[in-house]
Amino acid sequence: MSEDKQQPVKDGNTISAVDRYFHISERGSSVGREVRGGLATFLAMSYIIVLNPLIIGAAADSTGHYLGGGTEPNLPAVAAATSLISGVLTILMGVVGKFPMAVSSSLGLSAFITYGIVVLPGMTWADAMGLVVIEGVILLVLVLTGFRSAIFNAVPSPLKIAISVGIGLFIALIGMMNAGFIQNSGGAGLELGVDGFVFGWPLLIFLVALFALFVMWSANVRGAILYSIVGATVLAITIESILRVGPASEDQPYGWDLTVPTLDQEWFTLPDLSLLGQFNLLGSWESIGLVAATLLVFTLLLANFFDLLGTMVGVSNAGNIKDEHGDIPHSKRIMVSDALGTIGGGMGSTSVNSGFIESTVGVGDGARTGLANVVTGLLFLATIVLAPLAAVIPTEAASATLVLVGFLMMQQIVRIDWKDVEIAIPAFMTVVIMPFSYSITNGIGAGFITYVIIKVLRGKFREVHPLMYVTAAMFILYFISGPIQDALGVS
Repeated sequence: MSEDKQQPVKDGNTISAVDRYFHISERGSSVGREVRGGLATFLAMSYIIVLNPLIIGAAADSTGHYLGGGTEPNLPAVAAATSLISGVLTILMGVVGKFPMAVSSSLGLSAFITYGIVVLPGMTWADAMGLVVIEGVILLVLVLTGFRSAIFNAVPSPLKIAISVGIGLFIALIGMMNAGFIQNSGGAGLELGVDGFVFGWPLLIFLVALFALFVMWSANVRGAILYSIVGATVLAITIESILRVGPASEDQPYGWDLTVPTLDQEWFTLPDLSLLGQFNLLGSWESIGLVAATLLVFTLLLANFFDLLGTMVGVSNAGNIKDEHGDIPHSKRIMVSDALGTIGGGMGSTSVNSGFIESTVGVGDGARTGLANVVTGLLFLATIVLAPLAAVIPTEAASATLVLVGFLMMQQIVRIDWKDVEIAIPAFMTVVIMPFSYSITNGIGAGFITYVIIKVLRGKFREVHPLMYVTAAMFILYFISGPIQDALGVS
């Protein structure tokens, strides 16, 4: 790396221990930028403290019990566990992986566990969390044996770029949908606003935040992302205090989507950590049988495996965090930390925990090292007793940052050679399938399979890395795993 970048100095020419450990100057960053980036990442993903409990905490398993074994939902316990596990694992990723990628509960896999696993006859929440632990252990073995890194290195560079571009479009769509700017109208698909119209105070907050962010970014304002979130939140609190807009509902479609920005709440609560350790390692084998449990572990494994790959590439490309060979530094440590995150998520009853693509928000605001993760993780830990603080930030205020990050990641599309159709078509499939199917994993699978098929049918099978054949075959099994489970009577 270049040595002409400004470096913090201590005791003459000695770089501080923190700077040296996290490679802050080496990656062209500073402690201030890392702190600001870590805070921006937290603000962008703090919604997980509210949303994860609503997904895994508000649904009963096949026996009629909720997460934790009770007959009533215990959302405060899920929120406290989510804050604790996210904080610890995010700090672990920063200290061990030295990478600015925060870790928390995967919403996609949380939804899959809620609506696809615990509803199976005989399955309990403890059984499902046991499956998550097993999947994490297998993932850790794959990392330590080098198999996961080998697959990552076998992917052609244009496909890695396409993964990043696809994620950019995907998170821009997530941002617009979280804000209610784009909505699912049911049979007609997606539509703009409510019934095709942009109306309501929450949408105004989103648009104000979005265009303020665009203007500040184009003017090279440092801290633009953080300023937009804080400014929009203050404006939202002011509007809510005067107009009492309230939450969105069937009778009030123009209300706040998830979080009502108000200061009228308890600020200190004692944490309920009763969910920690509530998992049954082999209970699923007893409940649904070996074959069905194995298929579920395989599905979780593959989705988690490539979600991390996509998120790593997205965060790396967003911040140009690469070594002299163009590779992501400390990639094995990052993967080990992620696998430990999955194990920790299962043991803490907060679902699969993995890298969060919202980390690109912090990277966009300057984060380049694991020190930003330490900041984000400490803020998560603070919300164990200050959960209402995170709940103050409305989704509409934070979602604008995802749209900007989507734009930034989209810029990399020019690095793909679109005249080379043998790689351009798989890249195209990767890019479009992610937002169209609302899944990073689906996009990666579509691109991999298309790449292998084109090369093989054109007689260029020797140009394909052997591991690409393996992963393409795994993705084919992944895409048909549902019908297989139906045929076996396990879903």
